[in-house]
Amino acid sequence: MTLLQQIEEIFQLVVQYGVLLLECAGVAVLLVTAVKSMAGCVKHRPHIRLYLAQGISLALEFKLGGEVLRTVLVREMSELLTLGLVILLRGALTLIIHWEIKTEEARMDEAAGQEKPILTEAGRRL
Repeated sequence: MTLLQQIEEIFQLVVQYGVLLLECAGVAVLLVTAVKSMAGCVKHRPHIRLYLAQGISLALEFKLGGEVLRTVLVREMSELLTLGLVILLRGALTLIIHWEIKTEEARMDEAAGQEKPILTEAGRRL
């Protein structure tokens, strides 16, 4: 076995462990977020939807990172196409969740703005 082949095997091993680490991090984030969100839902905490959406978004980012890293190991065009489709789907999900987060934040800001009284320059309520 040549030195180049040994380096390639080590590189593949490092990439595989990196993919596994990113995938596990994504799963861990998603599980922790889901459990905390369920507890928050039972306790009727406000903004739990936003917390859940942010957790899902972060988990998807880790999973997407794993998929991008996995492209380094691709040997055949069919594998590359499959990974490309997975990356596109996860990217689309991430965009949708970011849109949901922005919508939820805007809704919260609007609700907070309605709750605050309008004050005059003298500091009296209108």
